[in-house]
Amino acid sequence: MRRAPVVVASALVAMAISAPVCTAQVSDVFRDARMDFGSVQTVAVVPFTNLARDQVVAERVRDVFINRLLSTEAVYVLPVGEVARGIAKLEIQNPSSPPPEDVVKLGAFLKADAVITGVVREYGEVRSGSTTANIISMSIQLIEAGTGRIVWSASSTKGGISFWDRLIGGGGQPLNRVTEQAIDALFDKLLGPPPKKR
Repeated sequence: MRRAPVVVASALVAMAISAPVCTAQVSDVFRDARMDFGSVQTVAVVPFTNLARDQVVAERVRDVFINRLLSTEAVYVLPVGEVARGIAKLEIQNPSSPPPEDVVKLGAFLKADAVITGVVREYGEVRSGSTTANIISMSIQLIEAGTGRIVWSASSTKGGISFWDRLIGGGGQPLNRVTEQAIDALFDKLLGPPPKKR
């Protein structure tokens, strides 16, 4: 009978290893089957919408996103200053969420094949009792510059408080690393095969 608690404890540890809490993955993926993604050679990444508490978060995440996108060597990413110049020249009122007609104008001005918009929904530290960890939740849209239509979008959430964080403490992963993981998860969905229809 004395061995029963040991067996139960071992089972709980095994479950904890295989099922971390608050670790999320990419969801809500849309990919237009009619779109030839191979034709996208040049993209413009406009300022991201910020729904997080920190007012400078969107620019931080956009910077990491652009660097990670450049590292894939999949497309040419227009410099941030050039995109800003185009937005100012065309007097686009809402660059973080432009209407289709503004996307078409911006794409033509910058000679971009697509415009990427993003939303940072959550960014920073989360707390549960005495345990804290970093988390990011974001979504990205790829908009065809010629038509202004959304051809791909996805959401990603990474980080959060795991079972081990609750059990033994710890602050989770650094925020920059969590951000990179969330962005890489988005790229996996963009560059991978389209999701199967149910």
